[in-house]
Amino acid sequence: MRLIYLDFNATTPIAPAVQEAMLPFLTEHFGNPSSQHAPGRAAHEAVEDARARVCRLLGADRDEIVFTSGGTESNNLALKGVAFRCGAPSAGHIVLSAIEHPSVLEPAKFLESLGLGITIVGCNAQGVVDPRAVAAAIRPDTVLVSVMHANNEIGTIQPIRRIAEICRAAGVLFHTDAAQSLGKIPVRPRELGVDLLSVAGHKMYAPKGIGALYVRRGVDIEPLLHGAGHESGLRAGTENVPYIVGLGRAATLIEHNLDRFGSQVAMLRDRLKQRLVDSVPGLSVNGGAAERLPNTLSANFPGVHGGELLRRTPELCASTGSACHSGAENLSPTLSAMGLGPDTARGTVRLSLGWYTTEEEVDRAASLLLDAWENSR
Repeated sequence: MRLIYLDFNATTPIAPAVQEAMLPFLTEHFGNPSSQHAPGRAAHEAVEDARARVCRLLGADRDEIVFTSGGTESNNLALKGVAFRCGAPSAGHIVLSAIEHPSVLEPAKFLESLGLGITIVGCNAQGVVDPRAVAAAIRPDTVLVSVMHANNEIGTIQPIRRIAEICRAAGVLFHTDAAQSLGKIPVRPRELGVDLLSVAGHKMYAPKGIGALYVRRGVDIEPLLHGAGHESGLRAGTENVPYIVGLGRAATLIEHNLDRFGSQVAMLRDRLKQRLVDSVPGLSVNGGAAERLPNTLSANFPGVHGGELLRRTPELCASTGSACHSGAENLSPTLSAMGLGPDTARGTVRLSLGWYTTEEEVDRAASLLLDAWENSR
């Protein structure tokens, strides 16, 4: 059975060029980047070359990029780093949206348990956060606002620039989780106006276990890991050279191919949506009236359970929502925040396309889902 992979929002395969770039640093180039001999200098140069590549993609300066183990660490470093640096968590306040990834919501809950104030703002029925709600939630003791760039479940793109303007006017730092957007749409922290931005390598054709945090020059945060002062003192620990090299090469691939791949994936996503809408009476699309990522289709199949629909299509690799919630039967926070009723949400299937998705796969996926829907009712 040939599998059809439509779960690129959960993770992406490593691009061949990324794997090729990594291999020498898994074998002959094994030096510690902090060592002064030739193997160490080669490793250090590789890390800095990768940093420069990530900087070019983001439009950032070299001292603004901190390599981490992935999106979760980046989000934890952003929230906890700001909170601890600002005298929290015994004092202070953070504003979040209700549709954030658990790697933002859970650190916030941890900080709340230590005394930090938390306000969670909702979204509209399309899954978009209202900047006015963020403005109303900011208090005199607010130290940080965090709103994701694009939602991982339904793909809606948030009004980050407008929220950034509100935060800047209030003198509040602003963080955005760009794990799902980077590699799908342009992501430039300075254009967005953010102070901190999280990157996850495995969402952008690099390996799992590598990521980065953009920290705008002049923003001070407390490190989570203390040690020998790597990454300008913000992330102690010997650098993961092969994976950092992979992230750098993935950044270059995105820089050179984003427009082409973006339009190609959007065309296939819309083809898939049209096939389903034309054949399933009552099918609805989550966030369909909002600006969305070009690769994401979150569809509600009426009269069936999304999990059962996918169990009937073992050839198709997709999910009922975020990979972080797909094992649970309860309504996801995003769908709940949108006001989606349980009867509708139970039929949700998330289909996320990627660079390697073909027209043939899209048509086959539509046929599989339609057959399963007919047989499940």
